[in-house]
Amino acid sequence: MNIKLEHFNILRKIFKNSYLSQRQIAKELNLSLGKVNYCLVELKKKGFIKIRNFKKNKNKSNYIYLLTPKGITEKTKITLRFMKQKIKEYDELQKELDAKKK
Repeated sequence: MNIKLEHFNILRKIFKNSYLSQRQIAKELNLSLGKVNYCLVELKKKGFIKIRNFKKNKNKSNYIYLLTPKGITEKTKITLRFMKQKIKEYDELQKELDAKKK
């Protein structure tokens, strides 16, 4: 499954803090509020997150964003792919440096 970088970064933010507002997520990721809202809706459609209202809060516009098991799995897969790519790039750079030393 192909997931956008913005989606991955939002998953990471939610994983660290489920109580962040859309406005806070937007500010921390340097995204527009509309983009964050759109991404959250897409992540929910894919089954990666659940969106819940604060039950006892008078301001019903506050939400909790929860990663589903599927969302946690996808976040982990993406992280592993990223780390494998970085290790591969490091190894290639190391080979180039070693070749220059010879």
